[in-house]
Amino acid sequence: MTEGSSFALTTSAFVDHVELTVGDLSTVSSFYQRVIGLSPIEQHAGEDVLGVGGRPLLTLTESRDAAPAPRSAAGLFHIAFLLPTRADLAHWLSHAGEQNVRLEGASDHLVSEALYLSDPEGNGIEIYRDRRPDEWTYHDDGTVEMATERLDLRALLAETPHKPFAGMADGTAVGHIHLQVGDVAQAEGFYRDILGLKVMAHYPGASFMATGGYHHHVAANIWNSRKAEPRQKNMRGLAGYRLHYNDIAAFESTLASLREKQIPMQQTDKGWGISDPWNIGITLSA
Repeated sequence: MTEGSSFALTTSAFVDHVELTVGDLSTVSSFYQRVIGLSPIEQHAGEDVLGVGGRPLLTLTESRDAAPAPRSAAGLFHIAFLLPTRADLAHWLSHAGEQNVRLEGASDHLVSEALYLSDPEGNGIEIYRDRRPDEWTYHDDGTVEMATERLDLRALLAETPHKPFAGMADGTAVGHIHLQVGDVAQAEGFYRDILGLKVMAHYPGASFMATGGYHHHVAANIWNSRKAEPRQKNMRGLAGYRLHYNDIAAFESTLASLREKQIPMQQTDKGWGISDPWNIGITLSA
């Protein structure tokens, strides 16, 4: 598989859309367009849908009376935008420098290279590119070797294309979502045992889960949120996300598992709506 072919999106299920509740739509939407490089796809009163190449990736819904989420609340740790190539990551980094963006981190995770920042309301963002799966180290139990090492930004910038930045590269997607939860074992019990994701790696206080051998589509940690209660309604931050199934049999099996466990489900025009143990909304679609 060549760089840029987005292995993350070829597995049986993957995260393809995230919804945030924001207090100031104009400011936050402008940031995702000007700094991150997303483009408007739909705009309604109080709501912007942004994406790349016509593909919706992020919905921002304004609720001016929504309460800011405490740092310790369950919800979003970061939304991760996956770029097709290393040159695309370098191009975005160069653009971020021109925009005087303050990065909060830059890491080599062995399977990927990642840059970290936050939007104006404190929602975490990761911008990353994957190494090819044949460059990853898999263990005998199917898990994958991951680490957090220093990313050489100077070497990355050396790969910047000699052309103006014109937004996120075509093929950019939501590669994964990283959640703050109250308990990692409980998160695994839901995402692994009910939704069918496999645990691919552990860090202290965090679990990384995926389908099809990807390094992670959903991560869950307790670094800020140990013993967090379910999210309250009308809170800023993560409103929900969509888990899309390429594999219809896996989709039907997941729905059967939810019914067996008597997890409340609601059918909508977008799919089946459920909530995880921390009241984070998930739409299952196929």
